[in-house]
Amino acid sequence: MAALTVTIIARNEAADIEAAIASVAWADEILVIDSDSTDATAALAARSGAHVTVRTWPGYVAQKNFAAAQASHDWILSLDADERVTPELADEIRALLNATPTHAAYFIPRVTWHLGRWIRSTDWYPDYQLRLYDRRTAEWAGRYVHEGVQVRGSVGRLRHELQHFAYRDIADHLETLDRYTTLAARQMHEDGRRVGFVGLVAHPAFAFFRNYILKTGFRQGTAGLVISAMNAHYVFLKFAKLWEMDQTSEPGPRTPDVT
Repeated sequence: MAALTVTIIARNEAADIEAAIASVAWADEILVIDSDSTDATAALAARSGAHVTVRTWPGYVAQKNFAAAQASHDWILSLDADERVTPELADEIRALLNATPTHAAYFIPRVTWHLGRWIRSTDWYPDYQLRLYDRRTAEWAGRYVHEGVQVRGSVGRLRHELQHFAYRDIADHLETLDRYTTLAARQMHEDGRRVGFVGLVAHPAFAFFRNYILKTGFRQGTAGLVISAMNAHYVFLKFAKLWEMDQTSEPGPRTPDVT
């Protein structure tokens, strides 16, 4: 059986870290890379059986690659503190590693709990995450947001879900949107992307249509409506911040918006 290291990068995750570690207690090794938490994250992780390393935050990609480099085993399951591995997913991963894995990495479907229910509609589902990988043939890449695992080899898919407890409430959701849209806008701006009036109207409108109609958010009643609107709001903020950056920056190469 191939041994498995679970890696978790964290900062101020005292409310979630114990449950995350408990969900992977069956793994051969659990590593928590703590980014100078000011709460009890590191102490709680150590008490839960994880090996804890404190390291100043260098960015998502660098921190996740650092975590994988510290692992004692080549097969890595990268977990966020607000995620849980279900018993069914644990059994599937163990069965896979008990045999000879046929791929270098695996996508895992993720389902999010929000507004009192599991969200199995909108852009949130199925939210496939490439989290199980062989570090000898894969590593994290990207810049500010939407980092991902780059794999030199084939990629498979697992069947059972990873659970995601992303937001405490709508206020927490809005705070997260503000942070991530700033990073997304910066990344687009550096890539030469630009947006105008038409794009600021069209992109959010289509995002709502995609989430609520095409991705069947309407099936989940008011919760589906709220999440579809929040996802469209994310798109609007991202492009509005991109537009703002263009107004305050020096002229440079541009990739015009297609909308």
